Amino acid sequence: MYDICCIGHITSDKVVNTQTTLYMPGGTAFYFSYALNKLDVKYLLVTALAETEMHYVNDLRAKGIEIKVQPSAHTVYFENIYGENQDERTQNVLQVADRFNPEQIQSVSAKIFHLGPLLANDFSAEFVKSIAGRGLISLDVQGYLRKVENKKVYATGWAGKKEILLYIDILKADVAELRALTGCDELNDGIMQLTDWGVKEIVITNGSQGSWIYSDDILYTIPAHSPKIVIDATGCGDTYMAGYLYKRVNGVGIQESGEFAAAMSGLKTAAMGAFKGTEVDVIQFMGNRD
Repeated sequence: MYDICCIGHITSDKVVNTQTTLYMPGGTAFYFSYALNKLDVKYLLVTALAETEMHYVNDLRAKGIEIKVQPSAHTVYFENIYGENQDERTQNVLQVADRFNPEQIQSVSAKIFHLGPLLANDFSAEFVKSIAGRGLISLDVQGYLRKVENKKVYATGWAGKKEILLYIDILKADVAELRALTGCDELNDGIMQLTDWGVKEIVITNGSQGSWIYSDDILYTIPAHSPKIVIDATGCGDTYMAGYLYKRVNGVGIQESGEFAAAMSGLKTAAMGAFKGTEVDVIQFMGNRD
């Protein structure tokens, strides 16, 4: 039995910001796995990518991360473009991978399954139903709210949401995704709509403005933990959820889990690439912030 199993595509990413252009692996699968790598948790990554990018998997395995790979004809290829405001980005999709199938994880047991779709077709309703009851299901909703037109990514509605949300225990969205998902402009209205659809624990992030977590009729306010200089915001949401689920699977309360997650994602923005620190690093960062 794993504590956490993340399911999602590793991508080939092109990251463009005001300082540089970099080529690197990415996606929820990559950033989430790196963030958990030095934490005390029994973890499995389930991913899908083309043979030409198997070196990404080999590199992660060399760091001690356990991985199950579903073969795919292609690897997802994202282009992320940031301006001066690191909370905002433009995305292009140059290549798409195969969707996940239930047979890939039929023998996997976990306390929490974290689904990280990058595009709407990554996980079918049948796939989500196949893991229901085998552990809590956590979902980063972003991929279900993305459509690709002429290789550009646009926000869109999610037609089949009610069928899948019935099975989701923990849902993560940013404030823009919450509006797109629920049609509600106000935070509280959007959260109430999600609870009506069956979601039990709701994590809403708002970049450098902080985050909120709702559960059992309580809305928790989580302050942001930002470094003095933000270098790279790519993968912040994935790092946040890695820290949050790590604490939650270990029985830590929501407020403390959220603050640890916020600090972990904030510390990640101080350097390029994925989070490579330890729990001690996060705790020290929380204590040293202004």
